Amino acid sequence: MNFYDDVWRAICEADPKEKGDRVEKLYTKIKNGEIFSDIQEGVDGDVQSLKEPSYAAFATIVPPRKVPRRKHFDTPEGQAALLHAVAHIEYSAIDLALDSAYRFRGMPEAYYLDWIEVAHDEVRHFRMLEKLMGEIGVRYGDYPVHTSLFEAGKRSGGDPLERMAVVPRYLEAGGLDANPKIIEKLRSYPATPMITAIIEALETILAEEVGHVFKGDRWFRYLCDQRGLDTTIYFEILERHYPGFSERPMRLNVKARRAAGFACDELKRMGAKRCE
Repeated sequence: MNFYDDVWRAICEADPKEKGDRVEKLYTKIKNGEIFSDIQEGVDGDVQSLKEPSYAAFATIVPPRKVPRRKHFDTPEGQAALLHAVAHIEYSAIDLALDSAYRFRGMPEAYYLDWIEVAHDEVRHFRMLEKLMGEIGVRYGDYPVHTSLFEAGKRSGGDPLERMAVVPRYLEAGGLDANPKIIEKLRSYPATPMITAIIEALETILAEEVGHVFKGDRWFRYLCDQRGLDTTIYFEILERHYPGFSERPMRLNVKARRAAGFACDELKRMGAKRCE
């Protein structure tokens, strides 16, 4: 059994608790330096792909427009829908981080440590949200979900450069922009124990997602350097995956994106008025 086999089993695992436990074991091993030899031994092994996401075993999958809208955060129903939506993002992010460690072979050992660390963080985020959902009486899978993140992972699965551009530097970075708006909306309601707990959870996720995007930025730049590419290839990659990307208005969290590694010239190209 090598590192990649263990990661693949974690990706395939459909039970959220068991998936989290598998990730925790991987994280402990890699932090202790126990499986770096396994990483090298498994480089030439077969790379598999899931035909459907692991959550398909217990969740109803619908098009994104059919997912319940996040609104009325001052009601238990609205809070449950919000928590479920964010939990789905975090659960999907577990598999995306694992897949980045599993799929792309021959990278430096630090790369695998980074993505197992990210998966471990995402497990903790998911469990934090799962606990709050339980207090409202909702379980993950009670609401329909979409496969947008799973599909993005499939589309970017052929090249680590594209994966780093699409997932951490675009999708996760988009969370840095969106998260503060949700927190601001929650703060507009009278404080209750649940609203306060949700805000605290979202603030924790926001702070730690900066580090996830930073890891993606680091490996994106590493791969650009390896291939002799200018980092502006980022915009070409996104335009291929998301046609019209450059024409969409973006309200950027410049401070968080700068902390995550984005350069001012990139952010200005994306619409930032000011950047330091």
